[in-house]
Amino acid sequence: MDLFSRSWTALRTAVAELPDEDFTRPSGCSGWLVQDLVCHLIIDAQDVLITLVTPADTEPTVDAVTYWNVDDRPPTGEDPLDALIVRLASAYEDPGLLRFHLDDVGSAAGRAAELADPALRVGTQDEVLTVEDYLTAYVLEWTLHHLDLIAHLADAAEPPADGLAKSRELLEKIAGAAFPLSFSDRDALLIGTGRRAPDAAEQAELGELAAKLPLVLG
Repeated sequence: MDLFSRSWTALRTAVAELPDEDFTRPSGCSGWLVQDLVCHLIIDAQDVLITLVTPADTEPTVDAVTYWNVDDRPPTGEDPLDALIVRLASAYEDPGLLRFHLDDVGSAAGRAAELADPALRVGTQDEVLTVEDYLTAYVLEWTLHHLDLIAHLADAAEPPADGLAKSRELLEKIAGAAFPLSFSDRDALLIGTGRRAPDAAEQAELGELAAKLPLVLG
């Protein structure tokens, strides 16, 4: 629960500190500008709020690892929701409005997470899981998108180290294999999810795991 809060606060703070000109720079999400990614984070925050007030009375069907759907191909941008996010982001026009909306909805999502009972079962995307597992899964979401946010921004703050470590742990469980110890947590996440291609030496170190990559999470 605390790690969710730290990761989410760090990401929102990084967005709040961006100068206006950085919102039209590319993000680490292919085809998305920083402003598009921030708009996506607003929708993510809304999803957190909705899920935390959607209790379920049946047994969990997924946990923090199996919550994720894994594809072998990255998004093409043709998904209707992806296209909508780009249009919504451009409609804001003023980056300050994006910052305000993320702070407003994001703060509410953060408070809801802090107040939620970790053992409560909630429903989302036709699945049931505990609040603890749901928020743990979102540590990976926040950490990956924090890396996306700063992908082309040299001066932006990094995600928390413990969030990077937990996200690597989750990704390794999703992959069913560990990344080489020589890989930093950041590199394991970037290479593992296809955000960066491994160089020749890294490819050799990956061994059989290379055949499972990238893990495109949705």
